[in-house]
Amino acid sequence: MKKCFAVLLALGFALVSHHVPARGQAVAQVKSKSQVSVPLFPLEDVRPGMKGVAWSVFNGTEPEAFEVEVLGVLPGFPGPRQSGIIARLSGANVAKTFVFAGMSGSPVYIDGKLVGAIAYSFPFSREPIAGITPIRQMIDIFERESVTPRASDPRTISFTKLAATELQLNWPKPMLTGGPLFAAVAAAGSPLNSLIGQQMTPIATPVVFSGIAPEALQRFAPQLQSAGLLPVAGIGGAAAITPLAKATDKTLAPGTSISVQLVRGDYSLAASGTVTMRDGDRIYAFGHPFLGLGRADMPMSESSVVTVISNVNNSFKLATPGQMVGAVSQDRATGIFGQLGHAPKMIPVTINLRTSRDRTEKFTYEIASDQFLTPLLLNITVYSTIAATERSLGEATISLNGRIDVANHETILLERRFSSANAAAQASGAVANPLAVLLSSGFENVDVKSISLDIISTDERKAATLERIALDRTEVGRGETMEVQAYVRTDSGKQFVQRIPFTIPSDVPPGQLVLFVGDGNALQQAAAAQNFVPKDLGQLVGAINKIKKNDRLYVKLFRLTPGAVIGTDELPNLPPSMVATLNSDRSSGGYTATVLSPLMEKELPPAEFVIEGQQLIGISVIR
Repeated sequence: MKKCFAVLLALGFALVSHHVPARGQAVAQVKSKSQVSVPLFPLEDVRPGMKGVAWSVFNGTEPEAFEVEVLGVLPGFPGPRQSGIIARLSGANVAKTFVFAGMSGSPVYIDGKLVGAIAYSFPFSREPIAGITPIRQMIDIFERESVTPRASDPRTISFTKLAATELQLNWPKPMLTGGPLFAAVAAAGSPLNSLIGQQMTPIATPVVFSGIAPEALQRFAPQLQSAGLLPVAGIGGAAAITPLAKATDKTLAPGTSISVQLVRGDYSLAASGTVTMRDGDRIYAFGHPFLGLGRADMPMSESSVVTVISNVNNSFKLATPGQMVGAVSQDRATGIFGQLGHAPKMIPVTINLRTSRDRTEKFTYEIASDQFLTPLLLNITVYSTIAATERSLGEATISLNGRIDVANHETILLERRFSSANAAAQASGAVANPLAVLLSSGFENVDVKSISLDIISTDERKAATLERIALDRTEVGRGETMEVQAYVRTDSGKQFVQRIPFTIPSDVPPGQLVLFVGDGNALQQAAAAQNFVPKDLGQLVGAINKIKKNDRLYVKLFRLTPGAVIGTDELPNLPPSMVATLNSDRSSGGYTATVLSPLMEKELPPAEFVIEGQQLIGISVIR
């Protein structure tokens, strides 16, 4: 009986090998979008009891076979007008690992024809039961979604968000990306508790974070989960920055391991799965969404599997990314789609960190260019750069100078300084927030060329508070210079006085003026212009460069007279005819009325301490 079974099994493998492109066999090119060169097994012909074979990599780079038995077909799963095939897996490897994270995309063949991709599993199942995404559903969705979308309309920009130090992402609703996340939700007293293990979920995609400090992963766990990034494996090999490699007949063959790289270089973040089908230069993999980004542009590389870690909770593939061979251009409901020979757009990042031990460390890496992912990845890597070399707990002072180069526009310059127990997180957020606003602005062709940062860290707090201000006199003539004294007290109780000379404009009529002295954040929050809709990308870049610096004092003089703010421009001292025009019965909106018209503004050089606070005082112009 055993001998008979072995003969049948060998015959089945022989049939499959006749149709599966061998490692050294050329793959035919696609003739049209509606046709593929790989023989497909129709979903309508799938019946319970059918036997097939699947392929996946358990070690190294060569796929190994295991058996599949069809249990049935579920119409309407995982979505309307879709179907999922339910099957039982068997074989020596599967008996040890069951359905594991990284198996997603493993191709299944019946009678030598491709049926689909292993993509779903039941959490905590006592048998290796899997859900298979039919291959035709994978092909069809990418054909339907091949149209390039139009750019969205420009969005309202908030100055508060531009100056924020905590990354605020408008990410879609959190996804359930695998068994562990579903279990965590149910274990928290959820109404789904009674259904745990009864819901079929996408097989978790092992996302390897290499070089990222554990403190960074812990701090940004909520953002990572909301983005669908679940660190199934917290260790793995780094992905080097390599040029696009030329694909061969063996590149990303069905059943081989594939990595989607989000970060590569000194830091590495890569997700591993399995190739379902290669048709010419077109690659189909995963069988379920990676992040659900829709259109994407991420490096696609070969990978080598170190081993599959058997785990009672969730076995997972431990893989090392290899050379880049193409780009993933689609990430949708039935899998990911990529093309060989296409180099994706990556954003190079350079960080020079001057540590508290007077050493300079240089970090270079690249991050994927994406509206949602790029700011999150930058936030994590900048924070990790500081946390990995400096203290992540306790008081510190972080000075940040950087630039974001945008094609065909002026360079965005960043100058920030933070002194607190949370300085590292504030510094990383201050870099990521402007980038998030830029990429989500709705403008076409936002091309970020590079990001470079110079960071200086010290293990001490250097903060002070503006307590009060005083004038050398309260009455002054037009064109005269007077002095304001700013009394500042440090955390240790020491007080010092910063003397600030300023000149009254010569064209100011006699009357009462208001003098503001305060830090950049306070001045920004008190400004009449809080939100605006940029007319073009250039205006948005200019507005980012106008954000007040948070670590120094500003002096601003106001006059009590009607004015207006249109967009980002302040229009002071408007004549009555202009005010009447803005308030015409024939039009409404488009501006913000103000009662304080700015006359002059002065930015002071940074002091030894990061100064916070604000004060107001009145001045009389007598002639």
